[in-house]
Parts: sequence; C-alpha cells; structure tokens
Amino acid sequence: MAKRNQKTSKTQPRKNSQALEPRRGNGTTPFGISPFSVVKRFGEEMDRLFGDFGLDRNWIPPALTGEAGRTWAPQVEIFERDGELVVRADLPGLKKEDVKVELTDDGLTIEGERRSEHEENGEGYYRSERNYGNFYRRLPLPEGANPDDATAKFHDGVLEVTMPARKPVTRAARKLAIQEGSQPKSKAKAA
Repeated sequence: MAKRNQKTSKTQPRKNSQALEPRRGNGTTPFGISPFSVVKRFGEEMDRLFGDFGLDRNWIPPALTGEAGRTWAPQVEIFERDGELVVRADLPGLKKEDVKVELTDDGLTIEGERRSEHEENGEGYYRSERNYGNFYRRLPLPEGANPDDATAKFHDGVLEVTMPARKPVTRAARKLAIQEGSQPKSKAKAA
C-alpha cells in the first residue's frame, strides 16, 4: 500500500504548491482595481486639471525645445591654463557664423542656432528630416577674470574663449600675539 501511495503522489500535483501554477484572475487586486488603471486614471485627472488652466501636454513653447522636444545646451568647461581663464564649449555640427558670443563684466553668453537636415532615398521611399532650434548659455565669470582682453577661436565645432585671469592675492599668515587684560566692558547699561 505504501508503494501505491508513492506512485499516486508522483502523478498528482501537490495541492499546496503554487510555484508553477498560472495565476488566476485578470490581474486585479482583491478590491477589483488594477494598479495600472489607478495610475492611468490619475494621469487623466492631471491632464484635465492642467487643461482647465489652458495647459495641455504640449504647453512648452517650441522655441525652448530642440530635437524631439528636448532642450539643448552646449557642454561647457571652464579652467585656468598658463594664467588665463579658458571657457571651452562643444558645438558639434555648427559653424562660426551660427554662434554669437557676448562678454560683460560679470558673465559670458553663448547663443546661436542649430540646424540639421537629413535626406534618405531608398527603394520605393524618400525620407527627409529637418531640425531647427536656438540655444542659449549664460556663464558667470569668476572674480579676477578680465573680459576686456578676451579672445575667441572656433575650430572643428569647439569654441574657446580665453581671457587673462588676475592672480589671486595671497598674504602670508602671521601670528597674532594674545595679550592679557581686563574683561571687556559692556556698552549697555543695566536698568
């Protein structure tokens, strides 16, 4: 009899094991609501709320966005080299004529327009894409930078602005002698 029970237990699945059994139901919680439907409903309510104020999903003005709805700003690094402050901006695909640089006493402004056109001819199709967008980057200059003698160079999509950097004035540390004396007098009078 023991052999027979072992044989039947091998052919019949265990009733308390759920590891390999498919889930039953339609993916809802015990309350009958799917978490995904809650999130979808929340998104619809937020769209309705912003719509009441005249802001739909496309409320960002096109002038502030670049390719595929993303804003673009050039990568910039600022460093000191041989007593000069160097500002280097990566502007791939641009020409010198596409970039405008302005300097004031407190900052450097780099602005311009990116344009790219792509055409593709294939067997039975023609595809053309054009992207246009302005960019603007304002960088504060560190104290000691001298924008009056600045120069700018543009080569292979890299803009480099250099200007003399004043050397920081450092004073040598000195010891201060501590004197012994009476307690400091208070200027406030007691009432």
